[in-house]
Amino acid sequence: MPFVTRLTLQSGDRESLERVVTDIKNRASRKGVEMRGPNPEPLEERRVPMQKRLDADDESFGPWRYTVYVRTITIIGHDEFARAVAGEEYPPGIHLGADVERVQSAG
Repeated sequence: MPFVTRLTLQSGDRESLERVVTDIKNRASRKGVEMRGPNPEPLEERRVPMQKRLDADDESFGPWRYTVYVRTITIIGHDEFARAVAGEEYPPGIHLGADVERVQSAG
């Protein structure tokens, strides 16, 4: 029974994210790995409130706004490749999440 690994990569740095995703895609292609993606997810706009001082409740700057870029990759089977990709060190600012699902054949 094969496993399906879904990798979710997130970053506020679009260029760095694209380099990482392209590298994974190229390596998968060279090794003959069955892969879907990278698929872009809708942009996530984030807002973080900013206080001028730690002890003042009423003084604040405008919120800090930033965009998070998300790409998903699905690897079918090829457990060793998926494990290697999920265990790698990525540049600062690139966050990786992995979901593994066991697929059972009908019958």
